Amino acid sequence: MGNPLLKLFKSKIYTALIMLVILTFIGVLGYKFISGYSLVDAVYMTVITITTVGFAEVNPLDTPSKVFTIFLILTSVVIVGYAISIITEYILSKNNFENIKQRKMQKRIDNMSNHIIICGYGRNGKQAAKKLLAYNKPFVIIERDKEIIERFQEENLPFVYGNANEDETLYLAGIEKADTLISALPSDADNLFVVLSARQINKKMSIISRASQETSYNKLKLAGANNVILPDRIGGDHMASLVVIPDLVEFIDNLGIVGERNINVEEVKVEQLYDVSTIKTIRELDLRRKTGCNVIGFKDEKGEYLVNPEADTRLIPGSKIIVLGRPEQIQKLNSEYNIV
Repeated sequence: MGNPLLKLFKSKIYTALIMLVILTFIGVLGYKFISGYSLVDAVYMTVITITTVGFAEVNPLDTPSKVFTIFLILTSVVIVGYAISIITEYILSKNNFENIKQRKMQKRIDNMSNHIIICGYGRNGKQAAKKLLAYNKPFVIIERDKEIIERFQEENLPFVYGNANEDETLYLAGIEKADTLISALPSDADNLFVVLSARQINKKMSIISRASQETSYNKLKLAGANNVILPDRIGGDHMASLVVIPDLVEFIDNLGIVGERNINVEEVKVEQLYDVSTIKTIRELDLRRKTGCNVIGFKDEKGEYLVNPEADTRLIPGSKIIVLGRPEQIQKLNSEYNIV
């Protein structure tokens, strides 16, 4: 949805331009048939009269031609003045509106905390934003291409215009209060610089970076990235898996598809499920009966994963469980335990 005020100004501009075209057409016809000018001379006389530049007439004007010229001057003063005022007001209002919109967006970003910062809104950045939207995770996008921002800002996505390599831009995105940074820039060198800068500013945040070359993997890790993703390697592995285990890969792909009310897998902190002062087991939690979801994974406080954990696995503080269920079951889980 665009700004109604700017749409109103645009309609007025179109009206003013149409009036100018009609006035020019009337002027050309008048000088051609009233004064007997050629087409070129009629156009010339109309233009110098409407614009009031004050050049001499092509030929001396007779009385009917003078009366017509007076009418054309008075009419053009009103119409041209109206057009200039509308265009000027539109330009000023557009600039003011952009400034107001930017200040409003920056205020929204300043109020965020524990959010995700996405650097770059290319193919990978868009996919990351789509997934985060599906899980209702707050995020900010840093993008240096103004056209991309203007194209997607109407979707109410929070953008920061600038270069993610610059600390000032990272601060505008609220990096000091951010929980995670995703560097999805096309250049490995740019991603490396962003990771270095981000790690220096916020030593506690999780950093995920994209890499095009395998040689960049270790460098990004040393720079401070917690995870480094190689899209080309993942794509090749995925295609080979479709040959070796096609049905399994399709099943996993379906689990990963996200959208409105279309989430099948959820990761939940045990603190969100019960009072951890008295430790419970997976059996005691009884998620299957309460929500229909199955616990398919467990991550302990040290970060070690256990696939298909036993029912007597103790849900100690700092651990997480991974649950699988249909979208309505996941929604019931979130509603039952007020998981946002």
